[in-house]
Amino acid sequence: MGLGGGRYGLGMEGRAVAGIAMLLLVLLAFALGAFLTSGSDPYVIPHVSAEPIDTVAPTLVIDAPGGNARPQQRTLEPYRGLGTWVDAFDADPAVASGAPTVWPADVVAMSAQGVRTLFLQGARAAESARFPTADPWLLAEYLLAGHASDLAVVAWYLPMWEEGDEDLDRLVALSAFEVLGHRFDGISVDIEWKDDDLEPAERSRRLVELGRRLRSAVGTDTLGAIVMPPVVTDVINPDFWPGFPWDQIRTTYDVWLPMSYWSFRTEEHADPRYYTAENIRLLRENLGDGSAVVHGIGGVGAADGTDMPDPGEPLAVLDDLEGFLVGLEEAGAVGGSIYDWVTTGPEARQRLAEAFSGS
Repeated sequence: MGLGGGRYGLGMEGRAVAGIAMLLLVLLAFALGAFLTSGSDPYVIPHVSAEPIDTVAPTLVIDAPGGNARPQQRTLEPYRGLGTWVDAFDADPAVASGAPTVWPADVVAMSAQGVRTLFLQGARAAESARFPTADPWLLAEYLLAGHASDLAVVAWYLPMWEEGDEDLDRLVALSAFEVLGHRFDGISVDIEWKDDDLEPAERSRRLVELGRRLRSAVGTDTLGAIVMPPVVTDVINPDFWPGFPWDQIRTTYDVWLPMSYWSFRTEEHADPRYYTAENIRLLRENLGDGSAVVHGIGGVGAADGTDMPDPGEPLAVLDDLEGFLVGLEEAGAVGGSIYDWVTTGPEARQRLAEAFSGS
């Protein structure tokens, strides 16, 4: 359907060999004792094993919050074509309810099934969080495995609008994260949290201020904004976030990712074609920019009869994908993805791969 080109530099066997080689390189780096990056006032983060060890654990060094991002430019490229999503509750043993349902080794399958970009939750605002990012060694595994499989990896974070610098610190830490010369290919901010005691105007003020400071930290790097679907905030539930400051954030972000999850909508809003295209139309209208760059997110999931984890909410179905893809194409989106990887069945993954395979 011409929604984006695949990046097939290696066959599946080649990716597997590259992945093994990269993992061996990682193990060698660990044995040597450190992942190193430059930057002022670094955090030195020890890795604490769950099992007793007889030797000193290696350390990972990342830039401290407040430092600037690396000069390597982040562009719009990772937001083009087919993406997929992994959150901490699926990937991080520290927060998953049981064993993780996604592992770094799964990026080989993602790449083999046409995925160009993995959108990975890289940090959580939680008192239990031990580091400014998620476990740095886990992030390193995903990042290196992704790049070995020719996948871009975009880190995302959900701000909770607390007083102080926590949200900024975590985003800057993700921006500065580097291992063996590899950095995240993009940084995106998940703008949806409202389970707080803030008045909408104050929440908006904090959103605008966070974006201003983040932009100052990352310079001209491309930033993504993962936003609520405007059909929800403007039509279905205008009280969700009254006075959302579109005008004040439109110059902060370069690409917009509306969360157009139709699977738990009703009536016309349950139509994936209409819901996808209308959310993009309203988003651009709110931004006052008819050519705003958009990567559309659909779902939740895409059930195809395969057993998969229960996300606790209705799943989209295989036949929804055609409408979703048509909606993206009609709206001129540069790319698209279904949230998330673990709730998208193998046949659905194949259909998405075929749809995005053209250049």
